[in-house]
Amino acid sequence: MLPRSLTDDPSTRSVRITAIRGESVEERTDTLAIEEPLEIRIAFGPRAKREQKTIAVTMRTPGHDADLAAGFLHGEGLLTDPDDVDGIVPCAANVLRVELRPGVAPNLAMLERHVYTTSSCGVCGKASLEAVESICRAPAVPPGSVVNADVIHSLPAKLRSMQEAFSRTGGLHACALFDVAGELLEIREDVGRHNAADKLLGAEFRAGRLPLADCILFVSGRASFELVQKAAAAGVPIFAAVGAPSSLAVDLAQRFGITLLGFVREGRFNVYCGAERLNT
Repeated sequence: MLPRSLTDDPSTRSVRITAIRGESVEERTDTLAIEEPLEIRIAFGPRAKREQKTIAVTMRTPGHDADLAAGFLHGEGLLTDPDDVDGIVPCAANVLRVELRPGVAPNLAMLERHVYTTSSCGVCGKASLEAVESICRAPAVPPGSVVNADVIHSLPAKLRSMQEAFSRTGGLHACALFDVAGELLEIREDVGRHNAADKLLGAEFRAGRLPLADCILFVSGRASFELVQKAAAAGVPIFAAVGAPSSLAVDLAQRFGITLLGFVREGRFNVYCGAERLNT
């Protein structure tokens, strides 16, 4: 089965560099992933008296911007139903406006959760977990299907083979969605690992495919608290990462009944919680 979309490659550009390898000096061309800001706004209220508010500015690789905006707003709890969105339109260079249907009132108080989005903010783990619970507004992820260990072992090679932009630049994170048989459903790449997840989960949200029961979310980096939060909001039962999880990521996965796997590479992985979904 082919992925749902391998759409456009993320934007890149070429630069001239001096490559030094030992005593060899060579002038050649290198390929860079483009990094540019994206301002996300929402418009809401009656059609005759619309209000606009800037929600966030993120540094991203251009491409799939509408999915990124939808995924970000869903993960923040500001969007809960794809039918609440009238459209997502560019309104200036690197500025995107999400048009809410008249009658849909965004809960802007949700934005207060940004006080704990970095690991250095000093807010306690308990407060962070409770804030995510209020955003997700969802019960623990149901048990779902059991996955064979060999499926998990197969994910890194499958992900790497589809990282087209990473192969050219070496500078992009990837987030992929697999079914429990290990078939790739979707992949997104971005300079920001959170953006890659937002692009992927935003596409699923806009298509009305949430919650993502019987799916595996696999990321090319570590399992951070924020990424597990996005998985919880999307109803993902299994979250797997090439790198390590943080302590708060494990706590959050336990809170929402998510199977959390780390160090998924080179024929090995660690199970931090939710081992009942694995057939080893």
